[in-house]
Amino acid sequence: MWRRVWTSNNGGLEIGGGGGTMMMNWVRYMSRKRAENLRKINPKVPYSEATSIAQNLYNLIQHRGPLTIGNAWTNIQEAGISGLSSKTHMKIMLKWMRGKKMLKQVCQNIGSNKKFLLCTPQDSQAVQSTGSPRVKLRTEKSSKLRKKHKK
Repeated sequence: MWRRVWTSNNGGLEIGGGGGTMMMNWVRYMSRKRAENLRKINPKVPYSEATSIAQNLYNLIQHRGPLTIGNAWTNIQEAGISGLSSKTHMKIMLKWMRGKKMLKQVCQNIGSNKKFLLCTPQDSQAVQSTGSPRVKLRTEKSSKLRKKHKK
């Protein structure tokens, strides 16, 4: 990020003063990328069909717990939810559901990797505070292997 030093020629503001800090905050705020408007996602099916698909997806995610996108697709195929033509269509529907505040996407840091989980808004608070019990940290596995190699 670039930084400018304001002198008295530029209106009397200096970087250490309140005006310079305010200017830097304004530059930082204006340089951010805007969030995508999830409410305007087109589900690519009629609204009545989209609501029934969304209800089935919601029930699946509620019963099976926090799921990744890949796990959600395999569970949908096993459950036989009709109306979804492809994995891309499922992703569009999940994004539409997030826009309608039916689902939340939670990020979990696992070492240097990130895992994005889909869950209901009620479950998201529990997942964020405690973490999913199904997720194993890679550091635990590697420390066990190191102990074996040292012996």
